Amino acid sequence: MAGEAFFGHSSEDEARGVPADLVPYLEAADAPDEGADQVQEVNVADADDSARDAALRALVENSLLVGPDPTILAEITGDFDEAFADDADFGEEADWSDGADQSSGPGATGDRDATRASRSASGARSDASSTHDAALAAAADQVELDTQVRRIYESIVERAPEHDIDPTLDRVKAVLDILGDPQNAYPAVHVTGTNGKTSTARMIDAVLTAFGMKVGRFTSPHLIDVRERISLEGHPISREGFIAAWQDVEPYIRMVDEHSQEQGGPRLSFFEVFTVMAFAAFADYPVDAAVVEVGMGGTWDSTNVIGAGVSVITPIGVDHTRWLGSTVEQIAREKAGVIKPGQIVVVARQSEEALAVLEERARQVDAVLRVEGRDFEVVDRQMGVGGQLVTVRTPAAVYEDVFVPLLGEHQAHNAAVALAAVEAFMGGRALDGRIVESGMMAASSPGRLQVVRRSPTIIVDAAHNPAGAGTLRDALEESFGFSRVVGVYSAMGDKDVEGVLSEVEPFMDHIVVTRMDGGRAADIDALARVAADVFGPDRVDAVEGLADAVDRAAALAEAGAGPSDRSGVLVFGSVHLAGDMLALAGKLPE
Repeated sequence: MAGEAFFGHSSEDEARGVPADLVPYLEAADAPDEGADQVQEVNVADADDSARDAALRALVENSLLVGPDPTILAEITGDFDEAFADDADFGEEADWSDGADQSSGPGATGDRDATRASRSASGARSDASSTHDAALAAAADQVELDTQVRRIYESIVERAPEHDIDPTLDRVKAVLDILGDPQNAYPAVHVTGTNGKTSTARMIDAVLTAFGMKVGRFTSPHLIDVRERISLEGHPISREGFIAAWQDVEPYIRMVDEHSQEQGGPRLSFFEVFTVMAFAAFADYPVDAAVVEVGMGGTWDSTNVIGAGVSVITPIGVDHTRWLGSTVEQIAREKAGVIKPGQIVVVARQSEEALAVLEERARQVDAVLRVEGRDFEVVDRQMGVGGQLVTVRTPAAVYEDVFVPLLGEHQAHNAAVALAAVEAFMGGRALDGRIVESGMMAASSPGRLQVVRRSPTIIVDAAHNPAGAGTLRDALEESFGFSRVVGVYSAMGDKDVEGVLSEVEPFMDHIVVTRMDGGRAADIDALARVAADVFGPDRVDAVEGLADAVDRAAALAEAGAGPSDRSGVLVFGSVHLAGDMLALAGKLPE
């Protein structure tokens, strides 16, 4: 089965004579059939400059892009040939006066009636065409905005990568000081930990939103679109907002860069720049509250300049050992750096070693810890369709039968942490249960046990360390009951591949390793060798390219399943792989 069998475009556009390379642009506008009265909005597929220019030229050549001023197209395509634009058919209205007298002669009245009828029919066609043209023009505008966003991202990604931690907050503080300290313009919840940070942050966001707050959320990394990192009222920052945020902060970033380099230091890193952009965008919006997830660690993470009244620490495990340390105690000490004087710190279930470090830090700065299992807990959970019903006890109340639309016991615990954090953020009082239920029901966490296809069921999950893989294993067994599972796996080069695969091997029948793009990605041959050691060579395939790897896994899952068996494919191992899979399946995250 080819990749297109799962994820290819339909032949509908080709049947209408639309070139295949124009499909993303027509999808962007969802060009209506003649007579349609509305246009659906669909995201445009990303394309490099040459592909975009070629597509826009072809749109004009095929008279599919009708109406925009050629100079606008010239701005979009850069080197657009003015003569070519002049020659293109931009759908000028026909000249009804051809020099002949249409008001006299035999049958003139009938001719006039026929002409009116013809014009009326033509007008109807023209209305539909105008709607189509406007939609395509909007698609071209979106391409222009996408180009600006992409160029900004490319300029930022040239900086030191987000995992390159420099033990200082001075550069970020300097830029924010020039900007008037926008991070102090709103109250915040600061989230760190090893696993569950993003899901917990999104739940906190959803519940605060249900209480009528305008919430800004900063999370990382992104799955598909860099704008996901900066969320406003539950949606990625708009293209215009992203561009404006960059334009607002870029001169001051450049100023601090120059000063740092004069002193022999580096420029702001990739993650530092995004932190500044997020804090500035939140203040400019403005938001009522911010939920801020650390990038890595805590003490020296650039988000640690925020004066949050509440911090959250999700389960701490071993990950990012090259930067944070090789033991739970070392990593916990780094993450404990987010704990500030007088804060309320909501702490998820931890190992004894991690909790001891957090308690020591809290005593040093006179912070108040609220620990899961002691101060709040999941009292009960029941599986439901598309999620689970969870009862949570917090310091102020018991919230019964709250529907959490996410799968796995770990998400029930994330929900408990989120509710305890919201309760602390809102003054420690009991919350309105109906509003809590409404907010939690709206929570989502793309790329976390997300079903992207049926027959066979294809699931994507961002689990990338042994603890996350163990949690994934338990959740998959509980929620799906597959009789046969085939994995598709890839990872970053610094990850504990053997540890991750050892966690999933007992319930996985076969695994297909594949290669991700990017300099940090693990080599496919190295992955295959480790997988063979864990699974045995006869249970391992290595396939270049994610689409082909998924096709191979689907074929293996179906081939080994009986008529009554449920088979599934699990794509896992990296947030980046999860994003690639969501893009392949057309599941764009909010």
